[in-house]
Amino acid sequence: MTFAIKVNDLTKRYGRVLALKNVRLEVEEGEFFGLLGPNGAGKTTLIRILTGLTAPTSGEVIVAGGNPFEEPVKVKSRFGLVPEISNVYVDFTAWENLMFTGRLYSVPRDVREKRAMELLEILGLKERRDSPVRQFSKGMRRRLAIAMALIHDPQILFLDEPTSGLDVQSTNVIRGILRRLNEEEGKTIFLTTHYIEEAERLCHRVAILNRGEIVAQGTVEELKASIKMSEIVEVTFNAPIPSLSELEKHCDKVIRLRENKIRLYSPHISRNLEAITDFARRNGLEILSVNTVNPTLEDVFIRYTGLDIVAVERMEQIRAKGSER
Repeated sequence: MTFAIKVNDLTKRYGRVLALKNVRLEVEEGEFFGLLGPNGAGKTTLIRILTGLTAPTSGEVIVAGGNPFEEPVKVKSRFGLVPEISNVYVDFTAWENLMFTGRLYSVPRDVREKRAMELLEILGLKERRDSPVRQFSKGMRRRLAIAMALIHDPQILFLDEPTSGLDVQSTNVIRGILRRLNEEEGKTIFLTTHYIEEAERLCHRVAILNRGEIVAQGTVEELKASIKMSEIVEVTFNAPIPSLSELEKHCDKVIRLRENKIRLYSPHISRNLEAITDFARRNGLEILSVNTVNPTLEDVFIRYTGLDIVAVERMEQIRAKGSER
């Protein structure tokens, strides 16, 4: 087994702030790997370390067979990076951006011109090759940033929140491009995202980063299986629910999904239905529905990150938008 990325006991401190703590990761060559986590979890810090932009406080980092800090030129020639904020030059045309980036990587002129034409075709930008980038939409700029990251035909592609803030159409186009790069060209892709549906659709394996620590990793099915020891029940009441502290005594976790809807995790939910009934009666509520649900990647995310109501509502919105696609 050959690893494209290997990280051992990686730690990063900014003064007294511990951004990453003892992170361990292994990504196989040709794998589509997703790093999932809420905003502020440390995803961007990790990707900056992997790409040699920020030095770790301690730990081992191997990317494409080398250390990005000891062999920066060698390693950086083997990967491409698409940052969260597109690094395109708005006063250049799309073609000029690609030619400039190709020269930075010392790609011979004939090779970079051929590669640029292929990438513009793949990314749907061929007709706009001579247009100034300042005329491009955000989605088009992101696609051009991906092309720039691929101009030197790297082994590994790093993407930091590539679809953040994009419209549905642009998001779907970029996801299709990334899937094609992985499946048809064999690129190893390392993707950071806070979109659960994106990770579930694209990635072979997923790691969940929370407060600087990897709290779970594996295939989507493995992650779901990791919480199957708990039953998951959603309960809907006829009115807004007061404090959940009473129910928290009986369950591993209680999440408020809506004003009148909760999700409960417990190894013995069936034994606690009486507690739910008593809770409703004491608070003058009527139970409209009780449903047992199979664990989703969202449930895994909630379990391991301990999201509050605001974050859960955000995840529900993301899932709803995803279902519309």
